[in-house]
Amino acid sequence: MSRIKQIAVAASKFSFATALALALAAGAEASATTLENLQAAYNGESNANARYLAFADKAQSEGYGEVASLFRAAARAEKIHATNHAAVIEKMGALPKAQIETPLVKSTRENLEAAVKGETYERDTMYPDFLKQARVDRNTRAVRTFNLAKSAEAEHAKLYAAALANLDHLKGTQEAAYYVCPVCGYTTREAKFTRCPSCFTSRDAFEKVV
Repeated sequence: MSRIKQIAVAASKFSFATALALALAAGAEASATTLENLQAAYNGESNANARYLAFADKAQSEGYGEVASLFRAAARAEKIHATNHAAVIEKMGALPKAQIETPLVKSTRENLEAAVKGETYERDTMYPDFLKQARVDRNTRAVRTFNLAKSAEAEHAKLYAAALANLDHLKGTQEAAYYVCPVCGYTTREAKFTRCPSCFTSRDAFEKVV
């Protein structure tokens, strides 16, 4: 083999090795991003659980029994989301981490407004962005847990918006039963279906939250 050909072969091998190293580095960076997103989601859902329980206590004290039940049901759903995210984080070899902050509790009207804003952000921005990255990473577990949470948050946004619009008529109401899917956190007042609209879990498995 001529000296020129030897140099050419060596250069080709070096280019391939360099490209491979860059590809592996990019893959590792992408995976780390999905893990960071899972941690952010776990932290967010854990704080949402604490926040909604505090909002429920406030609603109860102000005489909005039905709204208090809604907050408790949503809090249960957020706990389910956090648990789902934690399972994927652990599958990736990491530990779920959450820093629980003291909830900022205002009037029930203001708390509902904050809840609508938070759920809308998760539905329209946070989870779609996380899903996009998880699909790039081909992390099917992350895609599933993000999708399930996103669907449930969409329902929460509707329920909170409806309660806010009807708040004047909810004063003096008693607690009301809500039903929460134990798998995906789908939340509803009337479970008129045989299987969860989001994950197809049997209606009989739904948890009743008052």
